[in-house]
Amino acid sequence: MASNELPRVSIIIPTLNAGALLDNCLSSIARQTYPKDKIQVVLGDAFSKDDTREIAARYCALVIDDTGKNMEEGKRIALKHATGEFIVFIDADNELTHPDYLELAVAALRDRPNALGVEGYYLPSAKMTSFCRYVTARLHISDPICWLMATNPSLVAREGEIERWTLPLGTFSYPLGANGFVFRRADLDAVKADDHFQDTHVALHLMKAGKREWLRVRGRGVHHYYVQTLKGFLQKRRRATVHFLRVQEEKPVNWMREKPPVPAWLAAFYCVSFFGPAWHTVRGLVRDRDLAWLWHIPASVASLLGVLWGMRTHRTGRNNRQLIADLQVKQTLKQ
Repeated sequence: MASNELPRVSIIIPTLNAGALLDNCLSSIARQTYPKDKIQVVLGDAFSKDDTREIAARYCALVIDDTGKNMEEGKRIALKHATGEFIVFIDADNELTHPDYLELAVAALRDRPNALGVEGYYLPSAKMTSFCRYVTARLHISDPICWLMATNPSLVAREGEIERWTLPLGTFSYPLGANGFVFRRADLDAVKADDHFQDTHVALHLMKAGKREWLRVRGRGVHHYYVQTLKGFLQKRRRATVHFLRVQEEKPVNWMREKPPVPAWLAAFYCVSFFGPAWHTVRGLVRDRDLAWLWHIPASVASLLGVLWGMRTHRTGRNNRQLIADLQVKQTLKQ
C-alpha cells in the first residue's frame, strides 16, 4: 500500500516526571518504519517537574495537560486529541522492540476486522536487571498475584508473522490493552473510551461484545522497564493498589472478577505459602533456563505486602487528590 494510503496512527503516552525513560521510549517510536507523517504522538502530562516536556518537544510530540487524579486520566485526556484511525497505548517505560512493529501491527489489525487489537510481547533487554527481566519478560503481567489470576490465552492460528489469540469460553480474566497495545479508534469510540478510559476495561468490553480474538506479531512488542529492583516493585504495587481501589470506587469493572482460574484469596495465600512460588521457580528455571526466576519467591511476598500496604495507604489518604502522584516510584534503565 502506498504511503499516502496508509492510515494515520496516534500514539498515546501518559507521563509524570518521566525524563529518565522518555527519550528511550520516543527514540524507539522515531525508529519505526511506518511513515513519520502518518504518526502522531500525544503525551498526557501530569505537570512534570523534570525535563519530560523538553524531551517531548525534541520529538515534536503534542503535550496535553493532565489534570486528572489517577494514572489513566492522562490516556483519556490525550485520546481526545488523537486524530489517528489506529490508537497505540504506550507508557514511558516502554520501548518498541523492532522498527517494523507498528507497520506489521497496523496492517494485521486493518486486515482482520474481527480482532479487537494487537498485543505486544514483553521481551527482555540488555537495559534490564535480572529482576526487571523476571517481572516483565517472564511473568508478562508484572505481578505474581495478577499472573496467577490471569487465564492462559490460547493460540488460535499462526498466519505468517501474525498470531491470533483468544481466551477459553466462560472467562474474560486476562488484562489486555496496555504497553504497546494497538486499537482501532472506531472500537474505542464504540465503548466510549473518551469518557471513561481504562485500558483493560476497553478490551474487556470489546470481548464481551463478541470480539474474543486479538493479535500478536510474532517475536515483537515492547521492552517494559517496569521497575529494576525488588524494593521498587514493592513500592509500585503499593501505588498500583491505591490506583486500583480509587478506580473501583468510580467504575467497578475488573477483569480479575471475570472467572479467574485462581480466586483472589488463594492467590494471596499462594504468595506467602513458599511451596507454590518454589514450585513455579523450579518449573521456570527448567523451562526457560533463566536464573531470573529465582526472584519469584521474594517477588510473590512483596506482591502481597504491596497490596496490603496500598490498602492501608488508600484508607489513610482518601482525601489526598495528589496521592497517586506522590507515590510515584523512580524508574530507570539498567546502568
